[in-house]
Order: sequence, then C-alpha cells, then structure tokens
Amino acid sequence: MFTSFYLFFLIWIQFLGFSPVQQPKKPNVLFLFADDQRADALGIAGNPYILTPHIDQLAREGSRFTNAYVMGGNHGAVCMASRAMLMSGMNLFRVYDRLKDVHTMPMAFAEAGYETYGTGKWHNEREAFESGFHHGKNVFLGGMADHFGINLRDYDEDGKLGEPTVKSYSTEVFAETAIGFIKDHTSKGNGKPFFCYVSFTVPHDPYSPEGPFIGHYPDGSLPLPGNYMPFHPFEFDDLMVRDENLTGWPRRPEVIQMILSDYYALVTHLDQQIGRIIEQLKASGQYENTIIVYTADNGLAVGSHGLLGKQNLYEHSTKIPLIIAGPGVPAKETFDALAYIHDLFPTLAELSGVPTSGSLDGESLVPVIQGAKPMVRSSLFSAYRHTIRAVRDGQWKLIRYPERDYTQLFNLESDPYELNNLAEKPAHRATVERLRGLLGEWQEAYGDDQAWTASLIKPKAYDPDTLVRKPDRWQPEYVLKRYF
Repeated sequence: MFTSFYLFFLIWIQFLGFSPVQQPKKPNVLFLFADDQRADALGIAGNPYILTPHIDQLAREGSRFTNAYVMGGNHGAVCMASRAMLMSGMNLFRVYDRLKDVHTMPMAFAEAGYETYGTGKWHNEREAFESGFHHGKNVFLGGMADHFGINLRDYDEDGKLGEPTVKSYSTEVFAETAIGFIKDHTSKGNGKPFFCYVSFTVPHDPYSPEGPFIGHYPDGSLPLPGNYMPFHPFEFDDLMVRDENLTGWPRRPEVIQMILSDYYALVTHLDQQIGRIIEQLKASGQYENTIIVYTADNGLAVGSHGLLGKQNLYEHSTKIPLIIAGPGVPAKETFDALAYIHDLFPTLAELSGVPTSGSLDGESLVPVIQGAKPMVRSSLFSAYRHTIRAVRDGQWKLIRYPERDYTQLFNLESDPYELNNLAEKPAHRATVERLRGLLGEWQEAYGDDQAWTASLIKPKAYDPDTLVRKPDRWQPEYVLKRYF
C-alpha cells in the first residue's frame, strides 16, 4: 500500500513539474578580457592613482590572484600566444599561437550544453572562433586597430563571420554587444547557461582615449614607474620591435607620464563599461549564478626598465591581473599562488562542472580558491622567442639571455621592481645554480631545447641614437600629434 502511494506521489509531482532530486543549476560564465593591462594598473592592486571602482568591487566580491602570469610568446605579438594558451589550456611550446583544429575552452562549454557567445578581439584563426562559439557579433579579427575605427564582423546565416563593418568606439561597442546578449539570453529563458567572452582592445595602443576621457589624468600628474629608466641598460632582442617605437630614446620622463595618462584613461573607460555589463547582469537576475573572470593577455612596460612593450620577461610585462568571482568562489580573498593564464580553462571547467580532456597543461586553481591547497605549483617558467628564459619561485627570479651569455637574479621580496641584479654576487651563486637547474627541469618538461648559452654570442652594448622610429597605420590623429 505504502509503495503504491509513493509511486503515485512521484508521478504526481513530476506531472506538476517538480522533481524529488533537483539538479544544481550550472553557473553562467562571463569572461572579461583586457588587452595589454599591467597587473598594477588597478586600484585594488594598491595603485592609488588609477580609478577602477567597478573592477575593484568585483575583486572584493570575489578572489584576486596577485601572481598570475602569461608564459611568454614565440614572437613580438605576445597576445597571440597568450590567447592561444588561454583558450587551449596548453603551454606555449605545445600551442604557440595557433588554435585551428585545437579543442578550445568555448568548445568544451558548448559540448556541455552552454550557449557560447563571443565579441571583441580574436587574435587567432577565425575557424577556431567559428568552431567554439554559437554566436558571434562585433568580432575583430586582428591584433592592432584604431579604437575609433575598427573592422568588426557578425555571424552570417551560415554561422560564419561575415564581411567587416567599421565601427567606433571599440570599448563601448563591445560592452554594448555583451549587454545586448545578456538581455536576449534572459528574455529567451531557454534554461541554458551561457559562456560569454568579451575581449576588449584596450588599453593596448593606440593611446587614444575617447573624447570625455582625454585629460582625465592630466599630463604630469602621474608618477613614473618605480623602475623607470631612460634606456634599457643592454640589448637583448629587437629593441625596435613595434611596441618600442611608440616614443623615442631616451624615454623622456614627461612623455612617459603622458603615455601613462592616456593608458590609465583607457583603463578607467574600460572599467566604466565593465560596470555597465555587470549592472545588466544584476538587472537580469543572473548575477548570483554567474562566474565572472577579469584578466588580461599580458602586461606592459610603459617606461619600466626603459621599455614600452611586452616583449621581455620582467614582471611588469608578464604579470597580469586576475579576478574570479561567483558561485564556488569566496569573497574578499587574495591569493599569492603562482598561476598561469592557461590555468583558467581547467579552473572554469571545474567550477562549472564541465568535462575536460587529459591533454591540458594548465592546473585548476579551484583547490587554492576553496582553501584545499596553498598552491598548485611551487615555481613558474616563462620564455620569449629564442632570446630569453626565466624561472621564479616564491622569492627568487632568474632571467637568462642565451645570446648575450648574461644572467639576472632578483629577490622579488626585497626588490619587486627588479633593479638589483644579484647574479654575479658570490653569496648568491648557489641560488643561481639552483634556479638554473629548475629552469632546465621546466625546459625538459615542456620540450624547450633552447641552450643556456647560444653558439654565437652577441654584444649587449648598443647605440640608441641609431634607433629610428616611425608611426604605423593604426595610429589616429590624436596619437600622431601627441607622440610623433
């Protein structure tokens, strides 16, 4: 009698739309991606000069990693390799800058029943975008562009990226596109979780803020970086690589301050637009069930060490901001665990219950986030072309320049600006040898055959007066008048 009644009860509640065992609802994922943003270009990172209230609030509502890095790059467009690592979960020496025919993060989420949506910069093959995203709108296929006139593509009726249309201003276009998607997804109410990827083109140069933000940080009002130098002290690669052409030599203090004013203005404008996206997420009722990631593809020198770009392995160019908030992530937490950008694929997959293959090199950061482990690795390896290798642990960092037979050793605890090279000090010989061995272990594990010393040694000395620069075609009138 009881069994018959229980079966009737189960049938009745299922008829009414109930289930005795409710499956947990999968969280949405909103991935907010900046381009060329230094890790310290955020108020929450201890920078008292830059205004980023919305990103700071996101960090307070979630967790922030203070030692997150891009692994490096195989050529000057470091962001291509960075984005390939992010999307594949693989290390530099497995994926380089190619995603075609690679199983990517959006593909994994799509296969798990997510609605995948992408807007903004896609710096890898278009086929990889089309394979991973159900929807694409205002997509930029390229690396550099004038923020005021950017070629953007939408999916056509065949689910392919169509012909480009010029639109402006990129930061606002991408934010408005994301807001539109959140509204549409909410109104459809199809029950599917979403994976929404919003990839901005700022604060990558051109250093051309939108009109209302010009002068937001008056010229001369921002201090120089703590490791500002007029010249890099030695040659180590191509000092004429594109990023380095954006101002002349020596790096004049007042010009670096002008660049910082424009750079910070780009970030503050970005912060404002991110605030709008998050506000729409809250208005839609989906904020509490959305994992939000804020990060960047690489850092930038902006005058540090006499450099402007990301084609080096100093902290300012390899360290990135990383904030994660949402279901399964504690609020008001800061972690110093060493993290890679390619850790985000397995991390988001685990937080969302999305299966992954065993081919990922990244490590899920969930054990750190949820307090089960203090770290997922004790050291971290980075590489740029064939010209630089670096390794760091919790305290020490070694940078090796094989073509110059030159080594740098920095104590990051006492010397975070990497100014005091200890490599030649007898007292630190054992540390150099230990880190050299650690570097070799990483190289062997990742299939990097770059020798400690190159067969042909090049001089470190160079003459800055021989470096001649010229603007590229992406620089708008504002930049040409201001910096050229």
